[in-house]
Amino acid sequence: MFSELNIYKGKKVFLTGHTGFKGAWLLKIFSILGAHVKGYSLAPTDNVNLYGIIHGDTLCQSVIADLRDRQKLANELTEFEPDFVFHLAAQPLVRLSYEIPSVTFEINAIGTANLLDAIILLNKPCNAVLITTDKVYYNNEWQYPYRENDRLGGYDPYSASKACAELVIDCYRNSFFNVKTYNKHKKAVAVGRAGNVIGGGDWSKDRLLPDICGALGNNREVIIRNPGSIRPWQHVLEPLIGYLKLGAKLNEDPVRYSQAYNFGPLAYDVLSVNEMVDMAINVWGSGSYSLDVNKQQFHEAKILKLDISKAIDELNWKPKLSAQVAVRKTIEWYKVFFNDIAQALPYTEQQILDFMAL
Repeated sequence: MFSELNIYKGKKVFLTGHTGFKGAWLLKIFSILGAHVKGYSLAPTDNVNLYGIIHGDTLCQSVIADLRDRQKLANELTEFEPDFVFHLAAQPLVRLSYEIPSVTFEINAIGTANLLDAIILLNKPCNAVLITTDKVYYNNEWQYPYRENDRLGGYDPYSASKACAELVIDCYRNSFFNVKTYNKHKKAVAVGRAGNVIGGGDWSKDRLLPDICGALGNNREVIIRNPGSIRPWQHVLEPLIGYLKLGAKLNEDPVRYSQAYNFGPLAYDVLSVNEMVDMAINVWGSGSYSLDVNKQQFHEAKILKLDISKAIDELNWKPKLSAQVAVRKTIEWYKVFFNDIAQALPYTEQQILDFMAL
């Protein structure tokens, strides 16, 4: 087990987005680590969801509310007096961002500003890890992996909203949480950037693995778009442990680690959508797929890789699972779920413990 993560035992953690896919996995990890969690998020949108499967209401003090409710957010955070803040709440879907662009900006940029406003009001030391995405980079669609100091941008509303969130974070870090005056404000703010995360319990619309597993589990043909797109697939536990390591480093040296860090697979460990679907069907043991010839035409980046050397060198973090293993573990989770939903909780716990033992 990662000994440096023992820092979270008995600590208060304010976790936004705790009812979501990544948030529910992180909530379960915090329960294993012995942290006291207060979650702040919208209610799960699916009748069957990972938060329900892990009995999330028993693992935290759950507040169902909107990031855009500035006063509610401030009240809940300051009342709890957290030692750590992990900010995962977002409108995370590219395709949906085309349907609700201004709402996406409100949630992802203004919602982040609201959270930072609340941290300003907190009258105690606090370490905050704010999660954005690999899509914050201005994408030239080249093979070169993007580094933390590369230009930010965003073609679609989701990507642009997350780049805006990064500008908001940078502004607050300069204006209110400047490392030069840390001894005065006692707040440390870092950013984690990761993308194309896969794992059991994700039922988000228009995401490849949930679509594949939903089709396979219900004996339907898998329909895919953009089979040649290359993505840096990584299991959800990879970046989550990275975020936790970053939080632990902030606690150790808040001045040094108040920066942005990329979390992704090794540069050569990528799969095309086509390769991933073939692998998923092979692991499942049956199934077929075809291309979506009537797909909606909108821009999607074809190539996006992250340079993770900074996280490796400074955080003692590195990927543990290959893309192939990440796909296999994800498909196996869904097979367990479709076979017997009651076994999904212990299987989730076991996947976390197995990963932490690597």
